[in-house]
Amino acid sequence: MTGEIHMNRIDRCRAARPVTLHRLVLALAGAFPLATIAQQNNDNTAVLPPIVVTANPLGSDLLDLVSPTSVLAGKELFRRRASTLGETLNGLPGVASSDFGPNASRPVIRGLDENRIRLLQNGVGTLDVSALSPDHAVPVDPLVVDRIEVVRGAAALMYGGSAVGGVVNSIDNRVPTAAIEGFTGRAEARLGGAANERSGAVVLEGGDGRLALHVDGYRRITDDLSIPGYARSDRLREQSPQEDEPRDKLPNSDSTSNGGAVGASVTLDHGYAGLSYSGFNTDYGTVAEEDVRIRMKSNRWDLASEFSDLGSVISKVRVRAAYTDYQHREIEGGEVGTIFNNKGWEASVEATHGAIGPLTGVIGLQLARNDFNALGEEALLPDIRTRSQAGYVYEEMPAGKLKLTFGGRIENVDIDSAGGGPDDVNAPGTPRFGDPQRRSFTPASGAFGGLYDLGGGFSASANLSHTERAPTYNELFSNGPHVATGQYEVGDPNLSRERSNGIDAQLRWKQDKHSASISAYYTRFANYIALYNTGSTRGSDGELNPVDADGDGIADASGAEILPEAQQRGVRARFAGLEAQGMYRAYEGRNGVIDLRAMADYIRASNVDTGEPLPRISPMHLGVGADYGFGRWGASVDVKYGAAQRRVAANELPTDDYTVVNAVFSYALPVHGATLSAFLKLNNLFDAEVREHSSVLKDIAPQGGRSAMLGMQGTF
Repeated sequence: MTGEIHMNRIDRCRAARPVTLHRLVLALAGAFPLATIAQQNNDNTAVLPPIVVTANPLGSDLLDLVSPTSVLAGKELFRRRASTLGETLNGLPGVASSDFGPNASRPVIRGLDENRIRLLQNGVGTLDVSALSPDHAVPVDPLVVDRIEVVRGAAALMYGGSAVGGVVNSIDNRVPTAAIEGFTGRAEARLGGAANERSGAVVLEGGDGRLALHVDGYRRITDDLSIPGYARSDRLREQSPQEDEPRDKLPNSDSTSNGGAVGASVTLDHGYAGLSYSGFNTDYGTVAEEDVRIRMKSNRWDLASEFSDLGSVISKVRVRAAYTDYQHREIEGGEVGTIFNNKGWEASVEATHGAIGPLTGVIGLQLARNDFNALGEEALLPDIRTRSQAGYVYEEMPAGKLKLTFGGRIENVDIDSAGGGPDDVNAPGTPRFGDPQRRSFTPASGAFGGLYDLGGGFSASANLSHTERAPTYNELFSNGPHVATGQYEVGDPNLSRERSNGIDAQLRWKQDKHSASISAYYTRFANYIALYNTGSTRGSDGELNPVDADGDGIADASGAEILPEAQQRGVRARFAGLEAQGMYRAYEGRNGVIDLRAMADYIRASNVDTGEPLPRISPMHLGVGADYGFGRWGASVDVKYGAAQRRVAANELPTDDYTVVNAVFSYALPVHGATLSAFLKLNNLFDAEVREHSSVLKDIAPQGGRSAMLGMQGTF
């Protein structure tokens, strides 16, 4: 089962060799050359299950959670690790990827993405603009992440309405949360793959039992992605033939990225307090256009503190905060076309109260502010300031074999538009973004759930939720051409709150090394906000229904490119689906260990008013896999089947089915004082053409073809 094997950080730190603080600092400064020779432990030793904090602020193991949750760590994270967060998680039950080429990919959970999936770093928002457009990368590199927690389904109590679809929390220990005595590290180097990746990463930690330090760094370079055949799908080439059809390589899909962090914390008798700084830089092709690139940089400060055993009234307090200065430039034909700037901060305080009768729980307060602006001829938004304040409560009550959970959250969200912008060509003298204005919302959410121990290793859980989400600034105020989607997007400043009611039920079983679960869910939205094609066209300068006498896609009067107009509006919608996964220890003996895995998911999403399917909904997925370990040797084989998607929205093309086979082989080298191993990853062994229906670019950018990647990985 996902997340059952992971590295126990506290035990690892206690086992490290002692070192003075002076020697520690010198070692941290000089250890980066070890990046290519160290390796993470890849043995089959079972350890305690991870304590999950994303789905439960009180902390709980996977078997005691009401919400369906997956944890990637240790061997499972190593096996799945890709160049983007979305691709790393793609294939978990209920999880797909937005897949805007190989360089920009967000998770899609149960058919929901963008403003309905909350992305966190160490429990605080990523504070980026990846939800604004699918071509914007997430400033998190999986190479330096220790663990990823994925909550499927509504998690609005702690994280707001933008978590109605789920939460993804990337945990990297950049602010060390436990005392470290001695010096430890891990590193990885990779070469190959469908994009000819050359990458390396190192993570170093050390301390004297009170002061703990963390340093990490990484670099990745990729070429244009190798693909199995044509870049454009058969259907699109038949519908819209071109003289020049790229094949074998995906144009403008190369990338260069690097980043790193330094952090420190002080550990006291009953807690810790610490600070970290991190940087993320990347330059990549957007794939949608052959001459458009994005150059992104993000600088982030994190503060984290937690103290326990404080008393009978308040037993524990946790504080988390982050500030991010983010910018990316969209380069068109070598010239800067649009600059996106985003500066924001987010902070939360959680207090765990003492027992009140049978109740234990958490009271929390969250504050956030975000300042966004887009500069350039194709800026589709005015200057925006978003501020929010929220309070929430989460409670648990055991009752024999039953555990009940419930809570509520109320928010206040203010979104200020500066208005202005260039003249509206349809109303000369009027700015495109109108007058300055403010929209205020007060979303309220609540949930009630339970977990019941059925005996014999079986348990059942269910969760009822009501979630409200304030519209985001792009849903309210956008008005301009969007290169990534190929549309002229128009917001609606009169949108109301998005509201949904959902139920989620799960049956689980675990016995020794065997486990299985099956989930069913249903969510109904009263005001599901999305972009819908209006049937009109716009010039890239905003002209409504421009004349194009010769049909070349260029407005006769202005010379502007003509785009379909899409407007944000709310509709009634419903989502329903099934998820299943399991793991079976088939053999454990003198000849090694064999584990068998399986998963499946299915989702159906519709516009209730029209009965039409919603766009970019993944079809059914099935997967099986096997892991083998014997002495120093390890191997994994995975087979994933993606069904064809024929139930498509207007202006969507159907997607064909595919079957992908991947394999990983590893060998642990005998190295004194470290664990070092070599690995070989074989992806898409039969060179299948894979197009994910959840991708905006599925018909012009398939996934990579058959490839091999060599690497070294280690710990010391």
